[in-house]
Amino acid sequence: MAKPYTLPESLAELDGPTTGTLTLPRSIDWGPHYTYDLGDHADLVLMYERVIREAPTPEDLRAYLHGPTLWRLWPHLFLPVEARTAWLARFPALGSAAAAA
Repeated sequence: MAKPYTLPESLAELDGPTTGTLTLPRSIDWGPHYTYDLGDHADLVLMYERVIREAPTPEDLRAYLHGPTLWRLWPHLFLPVEARTAWLARFPALGSAAAAA
């Protein structure tokens, strides 16, 4: 049975932070406590991957993801095939972000 992935209704509702540092809640990032530096590309990509894979609610997506940043990072995210497929089914335009990269 495939894991269900949480999806937002629209990318426009994703209004998470774009600067500073961030520590995700245990419900999303259940490994060792890690603070993500949103100004560091590698940290930002890792944080987006974890939120997309593990967010239990749409509210979590809205709190931690930012629509334009997701669009920019999409081609660089390493995601399970099922997660990528679910997001692309809801937001096919993300596929053009990957094609443009």
